[in-house]
Amino acid sequence: MNTLFKLKERGTTVPTELMAGVTTFLTMVYIVIVNPGILSKAGMDFHGVFIATVLASIVATLIMGLFANYPIVLAPGMGLNAYFAFSVVGGSGVSWQTALGAVFVAGALFIVLSLTSFRYMLLDAIPTSLKHAITAGIGLFITFIGLQNAKVIVASPATLLTLGDLREPMTALTIIGLIASLILMAYQVRGFLFFGMLITAVLAWLMGLLAMPETFVSAPTGLSATAFQLDINGVFSGGMYAVIFTFLLITLFDTTGTMLGVAEQAGLLKDNKFPRSRGALLADAIGTSTGALLGTSPTSAYIESSSGVAVGGRTGLTAITVCVLLALTLFFSPIIAVLASIPAITAPALIIVGFLMMNVLRKIEWQDLEEAFPAFLIVVLMPLTYSIATGIGIGFIVYPVLKLLRGKSRDVHPIFYVFAVLFFIQIVFFTH
Repeated sequence: MNTLFKLKERGTTVPTELMAGVTTFLTMVYIVIVNPGILSKAGMDFHGVFIATVLASIVATLIMGLFANYPIVLAPGMGLNAYFAFSVVGGSGVSWQTALGAVFVAGALFIVLSLTSFRYMLLDAIPTSLKHAITAGIGLFITFIGLQNAKVIVASPATLLTLGDLREPMTALTIIGLIASLILMAYQVRGFLFFGMLITAVLAWLMGLLAMPETFVSAPTGLSATAFQLDINGVFSGGMYAVIFTFLLITLFDTTGTMLGVAEQAGLLKDNKFPRSRGALLADAIGTSTGALLGTSPTSAYIESSSGVAVGGRTGLTAITVCVLLALTLFFSPIIAVLASIPAITAPALIIVGFLMMNVLRKIEWQDLEEAFPAFLIVVLMPLTYSIATGIGIGFIVYPVLKLLRGKSRDVHPIFYVFAVLFFIQIVFFTH
């Protein structure tokens, strides 16, 4: 064990790593409830997505733990699942099978990029301000979805959107659940999102909004409803290149940024470089491809991994511990399905995760017009157009235009001009 994970070299022990794994699990296990709940709105089978979510997470995290030896957990990414369900399937009208095909193609490209140095060129081509804006925009988007699901915000014929009826039981329970989660968060309770869900579930049961299942434990079934259902031909016949690029782009830099942040916190960077980055990125790339085959949206490195690092996790043994605990959740699908069916239970998690993602806005140079305005467009247009890809595309088009007008064309990476042209063609000629 010590030889495999280099425990002594990194100044840790087996008990410390196990405790770190439990801590990380508690902070990220909400995804096994939220992700199937979101993707089921795209017409996918809840139980199939639930099993796919767990298995894809285990595959990616096992590779991370065994081959990269990092205490980093991977699972279907928040924001990417919303993009899949509400923008690609709901907004574009394509089938979820075709959307899974786009995820698989993006995952395959990610595998290729992970094996070459081109991944660094791709990351360097995107301005830092726009990377931060994409993260914040996705955060605002999923917060918007959470508020909609709980009917805190509802449609209005006069103003498009307005405040919902806060006296409705489900809406009122959402607000109570949100307050409970925020209190736990304020007191720095590990796994505050998960425990907030449990508190809300108990309240829902007391209010008569939640019916307990006949059994809490059962063998995992239903994967056949989503596994190997992807339609790759539909991806190319439908010209879904912008969708593929969006999946790839977000997964690539979101995962890279999260991995660097967690590795830095754990003191695992060497000369500000990320050792074994190829294995770490391959973990996500293979996880994304596996997830597409089984029936879920792209995987991503979870910032919640930092909670395990905070209590001493330094090696892949932390990640392996999380895999074991995730495998156990496979046998609790009846209660997880009930929890995911109550908007008041899942909406607070969407709202709070969105809030946490907005934190990066402070890193944008708001006094610099060419950097700030494209970033602003990305952030506001993602929720307003109900499309992550559209928000990214318009920001990517405006950025080089402003640079050209200000005589700073050399500040833009040549590859970025290609991105801008491709997004312009997609938005102007293929969006409608």
